Amino acid sequence: MTTALASRVEPGPVAENVAKPPGRWVRPAVFCLLAATALLYFWNLTASGYGNSFYAAAVQSGTQDWKAWLFGSLDAGNVLTVDKPPAALWVTTAFARLFGFSSFTVLAPQALMGVASVGLLYLTVKRTSGPVAGLFAGAALALTPVAALMFKFNNPDALLTLLLIAGAYCTVRAIEKASPRWLAFAGVAIGFGFLTKMMQAFLVLPAFGLAYLVAAPTSLGKRLLHLAGAVVSVVVSAGWFIALVDLWPTASRPYIGGSTDDSLLELALGYNGLGRIFGGSGGGGGVMVGGMGGGNVGFGGESGLTRMFGASFGGEVSWLLPAALIGLVAGLWFTRRAAGTDRTRAALIVWGGWMLVTALVFSYMSGIVHPYYAVALAPSIAAVVAISGTSLWRGRAHLAPRVFLSLMIAASAVWAYILLDRNADWLPALRWVVVGLGLVTATVVLVGVPPMRKLVAVVATVAVLTVGLGTTAYAVETASQAHSGSIPISGPATGGERGMGGPGMEESASTELGTALAATTTKWAAATSSSQSAASLELASGKSVIGIGGWSGSDPAPTLAEFQQYVADGEITYYVEGGRGGGPGGGSNEISEWVAANFTATTVGDQTVYRLLS
Repeated sequence: MTTALASRVEPGPVAENVAKPPGRWVRPAVFCLLAATALLYFWNLTASGYGNSFYAAAVQSGTQDWKAWLFGSLDAGNVLTVDKPPAALWVTTAFARLFGFSSFTVLAPQALMGVASVGLLYLTVKRTSGPVAGLFAGAALALTPVAALMFKFNNPDALLTLLLIAGAYCTVRAIEKASPRWLAFAGVAIGFGFLTKMMQAFLVLPAFGLAYLVAAPTSLGKRLLHLAGAVVSVVVSAGWFIALVDLWPTASRPYIGGSTDDSLLELALGYNGLGRIFGGSGGGGGVMVGGMGGGNVGFGGESGLTRMFGASFGGEVSWLLPAALIGLVAGLWFTRRAAGTDRTRAALIVWGGWMLVTALVFSYMSGIVHPYYAVALAPSIAAVVAISGTSLWRGRAHLAPRVFLSLMIAASAVWAYILLDRNADWLPALRWVVVGLGLVTATVVLVGVPPMRKLVAVVATVAVLTVGLGTTAYAVETASQAHSGSIPISGPATGGERGMGGPGMEESASTELGTALAATTTKWAAATSSSQSAASLELASGKSVIGIGGWSGSDPAPTLAEFQQYVADGEITYYVEGGRGGGPGGGSNEISEWVAANFTATTVGDQTVYRLLS
């Protein structure tokens, strides 16, 4: 029974049960998978405009100034950065510098990362479980709704997901021959993941480390030594930029947005680290990052074990999660007596550990958490379902694998029905089709499929369709919609709302004001409260705008004295009233009061503006 799922030979490029030379169908199938993924992710791409204007404005600034590119500054004058490390901006800005700044060049890099993620996931799963499992995993990732959302949007999560998959690929390669070089490459991928979205990248490390410790074919001492080397590679690849920021004279670089002390390390540990997990104060001059959950779908809903299945995360990523949990239990049980180097078990530890740790952390986070974070969970769910599902299918001659496989199919169908029923007015017949097909197929698999090639192929095809039909429909619907704001949401449009938390000035940046700012020649065309407001003004005018106080208006940059000096030096033309400023610890209120007391207000379009030049 154990050997029904375990690899049957010593570790090598491919295990015996998947070692047959790839058929002629494999390459065309992979090409079709990647082509279909590209079509899905590039389809109607520019309908979302600049997507998240906060990051789009930083890309625009990076095309105008090299220092802004390096540090991820919101404005080309380098007053302050965005509240994330700049790795994702490095990639997108490079694309925009090569092909010109536009909606397409802002969003296309994420679509390319999505295609690359699907392809790399295929290659990773194929190495341990064969091309069929690889294709299923790639397709499952491509058709996860949150993937169809975030690979068409310009948040940092697309690059993070690609780097995490790259880390898994390198770990699998390292396990095959106990290679410290490949393990170090995995560390580099995770290190750059840290420079993309900080401590979220580290959630996969327990799974990668455990898999190597259990399955690498060498002595325990060497395994521990190799893991220590990988830790060093993580520290070096993540730490070089932190050291660069700390060593750079603060007077000649932007303030680190979101930090309390102008430190990238503090930002990682505080606002974007422990503050996200435990809540409380942590960033931006003391802005509270906890207590934002509750019933708010955009902030994750109530924390707890069921959060991944709730209204916030459920439709984003949980379509195959019940099947993945069942498959993980089955896979680990059936391989419990296999050799320590068994490839199937090692793969399940890599992907299953990634899935469990990430899901539990997301479920119990008390600070800021958004549903789109779940894109980092999607590859692990897809891989676990593909690996366990294909392994159980190979062992279907035995009753126990059939039981687990039928449970995976039935659970997927029933859960898809529940998720689709949450939007009962959208394709109302679909949920009945899915649950009907699923329960019938699960019964057929449980009873046993007669060994007739055509019948086996039909059952396998129907099983795959059953598992994937609901998530595919949601993903296609997501890809067809325009998204905006800082909290994009997947799934069918309800009242036209496909995003939350957009910049406060996005709709009110009038054509007249954009034209007035575009005509300025000073270092900064304007200043306004908060980065969200400044971002929309920058995109409307193509000029640099100071976002006083950063994302929430609470960063102490610029100070009142610095702002007064900028005005005295004739470096700012306008102050635009409004925005989301005024957070604790920032200087936006002081600056707005000083401007109102010393300059005359006028109206441009529908906004109050102060001309600061004498």
